[in-house]
Amino acid sequence: MHVPDEPYDGLLLVAFGGPESPDEVQPFLDRVTANRPIPPERLAEVADRYQSVGGRSPLNGRLRKLLGAVSDRLIERSIDLPVFWGNRNAPPLLADTVAAMHDAGVHRALAWIASPFASYSTCRQYQEDLAMARAAMGSSAPTIHPIRRHHDHPLLVAAAADRLAEALDQLPSSRRDRAHLLFSAHSIPTGLSATCDYVAQLHDLAGLVADQVDPEGHHVREVVWQSRSGSPQVPWLEPDVGDRIEALAATGVEAVVVSPIGFPVENFEIAWDLDVEAAERAKIADVAFQRAEAVDDDPRFAEMIVELVIERLDHREERAAAGSLGLWPDACPADCCPAPGIPKPGAATR
Repeated sequence: MHVPDEPYDGLLLVAFGGPESPDEVQPFLDRVTANRPIPPERLAEVADRYQSVGGRSPLNGRLRKLLGAVSDRLIERSIDLPVFWGNRNAPPLLADTVAAMHDAGVHRALAWIASPFASYSTCRQYQEDLAMARAAMGSSAPTIHPIRRHHDHPLLVAAAADRLAEALDQLPSSRRDRAHLLFSAHSIPTGLSATCDYVAQLHDLAGLVADQVDPEGHHVREVVWQSRSGSPQVPWLEPDVGDRIEALAATGVEAVVVSPIGFPVENFEIAWDLDVEAAERAKIADVAFQRAEAVDDDPRFAEMIVELVIERLDHREERAAAGSLGLWPDACPADCCPAPGIPKPGAATR
């Protein structure tokens, strides 16, 4: 006889994390770079960037607000589901949050990961971190099931499109009509990108957002990359956003708008790599520059998370998706998004 699954009784928001004071910068960077051959001078450079803004990333503050917004919307929908938050690399750390969930009586939880894209670093690595956090508790740890990848959810698309349209409107009117639309995401090694749907999903989302903002296709649009790290001998996804702005300037382009669609939640990489470095390179090249805001504080973003929760609670067969790649399954295929150095026999199967 089939025994029904125990109902879900908790929701965990899972994020990368960021420091919130100068004293937290080095421990944060140590966690991020653990077991990675990062040159000391590169690590010191990144630490100096954080210290130049008071050692504070915007990410944790945005997650606190998101937690409150999601909690409020669950209450509005009469869904009794306590919401928790844990980070990979900064307090509140996942192991501590999983322990708090246990202490609160949670037995079986859903987990929303703060990136909708499928790759090792944006999906599977978070699942490995969740497994380690549960293992630290032993057999009493709550069961935790991640929510599906959802790069093309209509509410995400609509929020990102509105933020891009707002940024486009802020350009000087004399340059607005000829602006290029650049969709930026975190670069990853090309060897990793070949084992997952990360690039395809980003292009899919970029096209969906651009089509809402510019349905007649007046603006050139393309995907660019940022925030690469690691050995210069290892190929990473290109072009870099700053390099691309300079190349466009050389062809006569006078304005760009950058939409950070690879980062749904505002974070330090957006603030530094786009607002500081890319903006400065655009200024030097005499290119008008605007950056679209991240979407995490748009009410539709919290509503999207709640919708993703409800589709699991209700076992919905019909699910919201606007793109061309098909729905991602609730449970990732065993061979998808392998860790670096692990070959993958074929594309992920849906």
